[in-house]
Amino acid sequence: MSESSAGDAMATAAAVAVGWRRAGIAGAAIGVIAAGAAAGVAVERMTVGRGMRRRARLALDASGPYGSLRGMPGRATADDGTELYYEIDEAEPDGGTGAGTGPGAGAGIAGTGPRRRRLFGRKAPGPVTVVFCHGYCLSQDSWHFQRAALRGLVRTVHWDQRSHGRSERGRAQAQGVTVGIDQLGRDLKAVIDAAAPEGRLLLVGHSMGGMTIMALADQYPQLVRDRVAAVAFIGTSSGKLGEVSFGLPVAGVNAVRRVLPGVLKALGSQAELVERGRRATADLFAGLIKRYSFGSRDVDPAVERFAERLIESTPIDVVAEFYPAFTEHDKSAALPAFRDVPVLILAGDKDLVTPSSHSEAIADQLPDAELVIVPDAGHLVMLEHPETVTDRMADLLVRIGAVPAAANVGGHGSTAQQPGG
Repeated sequence: MSESSAGDAMATAAAVAVGWRRAGIAGAAIGVIAAGAAAGVAVERMTVGRGMRRRARLALDASGPYGSLRGMPGRATADDGTELYYEIDEAEPDGGTGAGTGPGAGAGIAGTGPRRRRLFGRKAPGPVTVVFCHGYCLSQDSWHFQRAALRGLVRTVHWDQRSHGRSERGRAQAQGVTVGIDQLGRDLKAVIDAAAPEGRLLLVGHSMGGMTIMALADQYPQLVRDRVAAVAFIGTSSGKLGEVSFGLPVAGVNAVRRVLPGVLKALGSQAELVERGRRATADLFAGLIKRYSFGSRDVDPAVERFAERLIESTPIDVVAEFYPAFTEHDKSAALPAFRDVPVLILAGDKDLVTPSSHSEAIADQLPDAELVIVPDAGHLVMLEHPETVTDRMADLLVRIGAVPAAANVGGHGSTAQQPGG
């Protein structure tokens, strides 16, 4: 690429850092990350033109239609009147044993061949509904690989948290009420009442979704005792998120903690202006998203692009109004509610958002849980290493007798397979 293009990119890096410095010391700390990402973009621009990058994004979107799976739609009504969108994938009549024609039939975990999972001493496993709860700035589509792998094998519910995905913007928030994790727990209860009013439940939560499950247990312990058969906590935390460094130096992160809520609030009040800025600096934000989403260098570019689309689709004012809830989040006292059921705790060892030490803290409270720390994995571990997450979830389903005596887990839990399912 021309020297002028590279110069423009480096100028963007400098401008980003200067702009953040004007916001104060914490802005300068954020600027270090932003300028570093922009500098990386500058190197890319030396060889790849803007038009080519745009065409590449379109090609990636076309070749990797992740998030394209759809189910039977429905809506639940939260306690403040907010409509929460969900979709249901029903189990096949044969239970996904391989005799059917669904995407899970006859396939195995990628690279291992068909895996037949047998349950001994049980002829008719009880029905279970798996409820997937997504994280901050994501949507139900972030579970694409796990959804594809389990489709037809077991009944699943996928829902969008309030103000995310296809769910309605929180009505209480539109009236100035601060959103909290407890509200999300009540939202999950509304979704369960509407989409899975009977039968056993396997609750799966990533990041904010895991916190949502903890809030459900805190407010509805009887529901957990009566109906929850198992839980999977993926890259989440039970509290003390205000101590996370996000990979910044100590001095920088302390400054960020002091002013970031105010900065986000100011940005949220200028949503239209900020959204235009986000579109204009798409390359810069792609670098930031990659840094805080993934831990390995060889992530499928189409998966990286998919993560960008998920995060970019969250309006900046929604980003701003949810952020304070995480520093206040503390649900350690709710964890004992899960001591009598099988629990999977899984995290990436390079997660900068909810570090693996937070998963270890959850495991300390639930000593019988299975703790899995995935090497070379970041915050979006279910997208970065989908085979590992899907495999551990499949074993959890076997442990609670949720699959037939002979069942195949689809190979769609891998980026090596066709993503459409």
